[in-house]
Amino acid sequence: MILILLLSVITINVSAQDTLYLEQLTNGLASPVFVVSPPGDSRLFIVEQPGRIRIFDDTLYTVPFLDIQPQVRYGGEQGLLGLAFHPNYASNGQFFVNYTTLDDTDLYTHISRFTVSAGNPNIANAAVEDTLLRQFQPFGNHNGGMLAFGPDGYLYIGFGDGGSSGDPLNSGQTANTLLGKMLRIDVNSGSPYAIPPSNPYVGKPDTLDEIWAFGLRNPWRYSFDRSTGDLYIADVGQNLIEEIDFQPAASIGGENYGWRLKEAINCYNPTSNCENGVTLVDPISHYFRGGIPFRCSITGGYIYRGSCLPQYNGHYFYADYCSSQIWSIKYDGNSVIDSTEYILSLPVSSISSFGEDASGELYVVSLDGAIYRIVPEGGSTQCNTGDCCQGIRGNIDNDASDFIDISDLVYFVAYAFGNPAGPAPFCYEEADVNSDVVLDISDIVYLVSYMFGAPAGPAPLVC
Repeated sequence: MILILLLSVITINVSAQDTLYLEQLTNGLASPVFVVSPPGDSRLFIVEQPGRIRIFDDTLYTVPFLDIQPQVRYGGEQGLLGLAFHPNYASNGQFFVNYTTLDDTDLYTHISRFTVSAGNPNIANAAVEDTLLRQFQPFGNHNGGMLAFGPDGYLYIGFGDGGSSGDPLNSGQTANTLLGKMLRIDVNSGSPYAIPPSNPYVGKPDTLDEIWAFGLRNPWRYSFDRSTGDLYIADVGQNLIEEIDFQPAASIGGENYGWRLKEAINCYNPTSNCENGVTLVDPISHYFRGGIPFRCSITGGYIYRGSCLPQYNGHYFYADYCSSQIWSIKYDGNSVIDSTEYILSLPVSSISSFGEDASGELYVVSLDGAIYRIVPEGGSTQCNTGDCCQGIRGNIDNDASDFIDISDLVYFVAYAFGNPAGPAPFCYEEADVNSDVVLDISDIVYLVSYMFGAPAGPAPLVC
């Protein structure tokens, strides 16, 4: 009977919790557009659009990690726009940037590799730049800017359609240009890079080998789910609709997300019969521009896979740049099964990006100069502490006896599903009962099975 009662509590709909709590980490930055951590590293690296990368590690470092302002063309949608650390950064020190620059009077995007300096982990060697790719930009907008390593170890580069309005060059559907595409390259071999042999257009005439997917207008942030490997792409619309595109981890590439044939779910050019003879992939979610507050441009984010906020596990966060609204969706591979709009605990303006640290916690970036962390109600001082667990996992209420009892389970359920939520666990490692580095429903089920199962489930693991 107790088991049935507890499991009925566990099914409470967490989407009713609609306040997103934010903690400001730092401000006074110069047009920040991104924040990220290297794998296994506690530091945050903040990209400033004029051409610098700053480090935040409990405090904002005065000396930049990288300063390439002299070669960066900055203004409007141009500048230093993206940063990706090599999966083996701890051993090879390599990181990659995406920025715009002028060659005489022509605008180009550079994808370049730098390395950390030999003598100081907080300073990069700015004097040695390995330019992997140069792409001419016919107009000053829709440069894309994101780059990210996929779970396959390849570097994914998202290019916009080259700008102006309406994709006048039809870049999104043209096979002999990198514009309007998602690219996939191998930075571990070749010079300056190699083409993965599994890219879908390798060896096909009149189609560039780097292309992984077609039909993007301006992919302003995309990310891989660190748990499943699925890819979520936020693509900025033309006049009417902002969209979220999806690529499952099992994809072999070759998707066409529609632009300029379609703007999200609507035909654009041509205005009717736009899918004649072409297989297009519609977005999994979209929203319309305009309204009050005024919405104008999507900012893509991440699937939450951290430990501090188990109620958001599996939710994809995104925002609108103009309205500064934040939403999340949960997608099950077939349809969106949860959608939430959040009330923010702190006012945030001009959301230029989200960020994800090495532990899977999420951050919000304001172009006006501030970085915020998404936190549990009341703060996050105990999130991801690695040395607080004692004995066996499961003493969630932190009583002195290290004894696991019904109060631990009630504490956990109140925190994860209460409305309002109960207090956060003192030690998240204690609450990670099954030791999978994620606080979620499986930890509660694990405890219930151990305490009330017949026969009892496995005991919580040692710290």
